[in-house]
Amino acid sequence: MVGRLLARGMVAGIVAALLTFVFAKLFGEPQVALAIAFEAAQDAAAGNAPEPELVSRSVQASYGLLTAVLMYGAAYGGAFAIVFALAYKRLNLSSPRVLALLLAGIGFLTFVLIPDLKYPPNPPAVGLEETIGLRTAMYFAMVGLAIAISMISLLVGRALVASLGCWNAVLCGIALGLALVVVAQFGLPDINEVPGNFPAIVLWRFREAAIGMQLVMWSTLGLVFGALAEKLLQSPRVQAR
Repeated sequence: MVGRLLARGMVAGIVAALLTFVFAKLFGEPQVALAIAFEAAQDAAAGNAPEPELVSRSVQASYGLLTAVLMYGAAYGGAFAIVFALAYKRLNLSSPRVLALLLAGIGFLTFVLIPDLKYPPNPPAVGLEETIGLRTAMYFAMVGLAIAISMISLLVGRALVASLGCWNAVLCGIALGLALVVVAQFGLPDINEVPGNFPAIVLWRFREAAIGMQLVMWSTLGLVFGALAEKLLQSPRVQAR
């Protein structure tokens, strides 16, 4: 059964990746092109020679982007299916679709929204080479904290169900999670490396597109996998077992 769910997770991930690729081409790539043009203009003004392209920009924006997104989607879809299989055995949710959407929402909050609120993605020409290591370490530290916060909130909420009831326990878990997120946001150092003359609208739209891509990925993954899993788990052959 886990293997069959895994295959459906990878299919859902590929479908989500294709939609994400379309979104990235429409909303993300134009902002990347503007950022690259800004960087090239800055280098030309400083008299710096342009760096040679190992992979052409046209390939990066087409086949390269599609390949990366497909691999990303298939990997996330497989991991999502395994987590779903583990959770389905332990949670008393009658609808696989509800569980899939719940897990997709938690995944988006944990791996995307919470880390990006502290360390948002940047387009080309934003950031210094000497701080790449620090920025990468801080980002993954925020991801790790987000995972820990999600687990703590879920465990606390589950432990309080018996004494407070389901609704109040959920609210307490959410409140605790928000408080821990605020502590993490203020506890980690800020990194501000945006050039003063970088177009603010390009930076804003790039970050909107980056979060939008992830939202498309996670929501499609939850919806498509939920439908496929429900059809499998509620089939007469599976229920007979």
